[in-house]
Amino acid sequence: MRLLLLLLTIIALAATAQAADSNKGRFVQDRFVISFWVDPPANEITDARYKEIADAHFNVVHGAFGPATEADLLKQIELCKKYGLKLIAKSNLTPFEKLPDDPAVWGYHLVDEPGMGGLPDVKEKVAKVRELHPGKLAYFNLLPDYAPLTWIGAKSYDEYIERFAKDTACDVLCMDYYPMMTPTADGRDGYCNNLAVMRKWSVECGIPHWNFFNTMPFGPHHDPTEAHLRWQVYTSLAYGSKGVLYFCYWTPGKGAGGGGEFPKGGAIITAEGVRTRHYEQAKRINFALKNLGPTLMKLTSTDVIRIKPTDDPAKALEGSPLKDISKGGDYLIGVFKHQYGKRAVLINNYDHNYTSWPTVEFAAPLDKVVEIDKSTGKRIPVRDDSPEMKGLQLSLDAGEGRLFLLP
Repeated sequence: MRLLLLLLTIIALAATAQAADSNKGRFVQDRFVISFWVDPPANEITDARYKEIADAHFNVVHGAFGPATEADLLKQIELCKKYGLKLIAKSNLTPFEKLPDDPAVWGYHLVDEPGMGGLPDVKEKVAKVRELHPGKLAYFNLLPDYAPLTWIGAKSYDEYIERFAKDTACDVLCMDYYPMMTPTADGRDGYCNNLAVMRKWSVECGIPHWNFFNTMPFGPHHDPTEAHLRWQVYTSLAYGSKGVLYFCYWTPGKGAGGGGEFPKGGAIITAEGVRTRHYEQAKRINFALKNLGPTLMKLTSTDVIRIKPTDDPAKALEGSPLKDISKGGDYLIGVFKHQYGKRAVLINNYDHNYTSWPTVEFAAPLDKVVEIDKSTGKRIPVRDDSPEMKGLQLSLDAGEGRLFLLP
């Protein structure tokens, strides 16, 4: 018996050592990411501009565009430190071994939208970052599933994401997808399908996934309303995203990769440095995300349930934290397990034009269910939004989601 116990102890210690070795130098995400594409240009790396970013409740600066020199990068780092922001730093201003290791630097931007042909280079750079700058993120962003397979270079989009997730041993999966939401073009289901692939390999590999979503008019894309922004964000959350990134913060000029593609302007900040209406919209959405974030980081996605107006909700929801929701509504339900054993459910209004007032029945006594308050991040009792009506009524703005915890 002693020999058996000794052998089991040796095996356990070996497994622990192997796991520790495999995790050596890896980046660990410690907060929900609220970020963007296109940081302020070099001449706008100023105190006022970085205060503006922080005031809108962003917490990570994706710095792939702004700095033109190493001095600009160092200035950017100091401003991020001052305003409590983390930085994904530009990686082509210094040799790899001299990339900044400041605590404010979360990691380094490597490449945007590589196809399969770029996988070996990405794999090499991920390993290099892990060796030279342990604990830092080797960041890259992948193509959406509407990119032609000839660009992607794989037999399927699923294979593309699997290969990058597994072969590079990356610490975060990220992609961009910009759904159309107009009367003549509805890309919402496609957005969900792409998120489903990201979710699949994120869960399989035990790493978080993030995504960029559209914030501005460009090419055939319309200028989103606040409800469109909200829909994209809460849909990402339903699929378990641990980071959402606005495309774009600063309107890309020709010197920021725009190449004349964005003549309308219209990002959160114009190319001339003027706030658009999207600034206050993002500020409102980000405030809620900042408060939901600590709870979201404790959740693991276990299911996503789409309920269309013609579906039988009770049947679709069998085994989930919800027993029923009003028939005839249009909903997306994110189902999660909390790290401390609770169940969680995110109820999303799939309609991006109209509010919804569903009657909801949880799979637990109502006095055991709590909501995460978007204004404080605290757990609060579930409030009936129409107490004179039969059953529990919840109010959902167009594209909005609400997060609940159950025993």
